[in-house]
Formats: sequence, structure tokens, C-alpha cells
Amino acid sequence: GGVRMAGEHGANGLQPQEQDHTGALEEGRGGANQPAGCEDSEQAVSSTANQPMISVQFVQKVLAEILGTYLLIFAGCAAVAVNQRTAGTVTFPGVCITWGLAVMVMVYSVGHISGAHLNPAVTLAFATCGRFPWRQVPAYAAAQVTGSTAASLTLRLLFGSEPEHFFGTVPSGSDVQSLVLEFIITFYLMFVISGVATDNRAVSKLEEEYCAITILVLAINL
Repeated sequence: GGVRMAGEHGANGLQPQEQDHTGALEEGRGGANQPAGCEDSEQAVSSTANQPMISVQFVQKVLAEILGTYLLIFAGCAAVAVNQRTAGTVTFPGVCITWGLAVMVMVYSVGHISGAHLNPAVTLAFATCGRFPWRQVPAYAAAQVTGSTAASLTLRLLFGSEPEHFFGTVPSGSDVQSLVLEFIITFYLMFVISGVATDNRAVSKLEEEYCAITILVLAINL
């Protein structure tokens, strides 16, 4: 009775499909019994590293990164452009919420395919910590830059290139102040992503919400 039920549900009491949950933000995350930390880099990426560089699965990952980054940048920057063009109807909190929700939606949509890095900084951080193969970093970074550039060009075609419709941001303080703020917010973002995606002790089912909330907080404050 009890032994049979334990065998069916696994040693940790979870269903098989729950045991196979790999997390939305990490490529090649270890299993539940694998220790957390960068020292397990060889075990964390061994299955991915043994695969050929060019394969159907890898092409799917690259395409998912292009599409995910495109939709993320398009949604976030479009909210800014519409807000400026319509005299602030979206509002600043609305723009921040758009960015946070866009990240969460993209992670849910393509996270099971490519890991939903959507940012070269995320890919580089995972590779540095041994959770992503270095040989795939250039392809991921190129895919992310391609997707974001295509989204920017699309918005330029839709809204024009007038300065009042510019959907980017410019520093409002000194160069030193801007540099320090960029360092802090980038560290904050990568600290949260690395913490919830590379440590097996984290609550993996809430990774998407953690990242969305982090981006929302950073956007509102900065």
C-alpha cells in the first residue's frame, strides 16, 4: 500500500510531470538531487554540450529567442510610444506593468523551448555560472540582438522617427550617476534571475512571477 504509492509518486511525493519541471529561465538546470552552485557546471550542461552545434532542437531555440525578444521589445517600447503619442493615456505605471507582464508572458511562452533568456546579460550569466554551454552564447546573443532590432525597426515604421515619438530613454543626470544606476539595476536584475533559476532550492514554479515583479519594480523606480 504505502510503499507502492511512494514508488508511483516518487521519493519526493511529486507526480512524474512535476519532477520533470526544469524551470522557465534556465537552460540545462540540474535535477532535484543535484547540488546548487557553479561547481556543478559540467553536470549541468553535459546533456546539451554533447549535442551537435547545429540541430533541429538548437534552431528551435534560436528562433524562440528571436521571437521572444521581438515580442518583448515590441510590447514594452510600443507602450512608451503610444503613451507619448496620446499625451500620456497609457500612464507611467501602465508602461511599467506592460514591461513586467510582457516578460512573464514570454517566459511562459518560449521558456520551455529556449529558456527565455531574452537578454545577452542573462545568457552570459548562465554561461559564467556553468548552467549554459559557452559555445551557444554567440548564437543566443545574436538572436536576441536580431529580435530587438527587428522590433525597433517595426515600431519606427509604425510610429515614425519624430523625436516626440522616441520610445527609448536618455540619462537625466550626470554620466557618473547614470553609470552607477545602470550597474545597480543590472546587478539587481541578474541577482534575482540567477537566484531563482540556478539554485535548486528556489521555488521553481514562481520564477516567472519573480522576474516580472523585479522588472516592474526597477521600471517604476528608475
